[in-house]
Amino acid sequence: MSTDELVRRPAERGAEDWGKTPPRDEDHSFLEGPRNRPLELLWVLRTAGEFVKCFRQLHFVGPCVTVFGSARYAEGNPAYALTLRMGAALAREGFTVMTGGGPGLMEAANRGAKEAGGVSVGCNIVLPVEQKPNTYLDRWVETRSFFVRKVVLAKYSYAFVAAPGGLGTLDELFEVAVLVQTGKMRDFPLVLLGVEYWKPLIDYLRDRLVPARTIDAADVDRFRLTDSPEEAAEYIREVALARFGLSSRPRMPKRWWLLER
Repeated sequence: MSTDELVRRPAERGAEDWGKTPPRDEDHSFLEGPRNRPLELLWVLRTAGEFVKCFRQLHFVGPCVTVFGSARYAEGNPAYALTLRMGAALAREGFTVMTGGGPGLMEAANRGAKEAGGVSVGCNIVLPVEQKPNTYLDRWVETRSFFVRKVVLAKYSYAFVAAPGGLGTLDELFEVAVLVQTGKMRDFPLVLLGVEYWKPLIDYLRDRLVPARTIDAADVDRFRLTDSPEEAAEYIREVALARFGLSSRPRMPKRWWLLER
């Protein structure tokens, strides 16, 4: 599959569809520097509340694989079909498919899992122009902060798949790569779906950053490029079983006294 096919322009949409509008006043205010202490405390408490809400909602979702990808590719784009197969392949291997919960390739991965009889979850982000969760989610949470969302997407997964995407996908992918590189996270599989789309990035890392000694060759070797969702899912399953000892077992029981439902 060629890069031109993967990046073929979807139906025309306005910039507002991708959240490219001025942030809310509160976002501006927080990022402008110190504010009065009560406001800062309220922000900390609200953020802690977001974490608690997400952890409670997703505590029982089972071993996940997170799929990153662009919100801009609609059905009919080759990247959508490829990611749809990825979601289905992961579901058939017994994984819960987790995404950012939005449209485009996130929807494709969730849809693939759902249609294959698997479990599909999402962590949607609240944007200035509302981004609604897609309709293929068994369970979803919403966060106001990107960093809360990224923690949730990383916390429950045994592997990460990057379908074609833009700045958001790169941000999520490289944050996970840094966590693995620095030992903050175990070396879970990092799969890049779409060889021609991602190969220039890998070539840049290998040809420019490795010789400059800003990264090691091992950092590049962690990425696995493929055009086959089925091959990627099998690889993820093998690594999960062999390297991390993941096995099928009863889910943790829910405690009524913690109001878990």
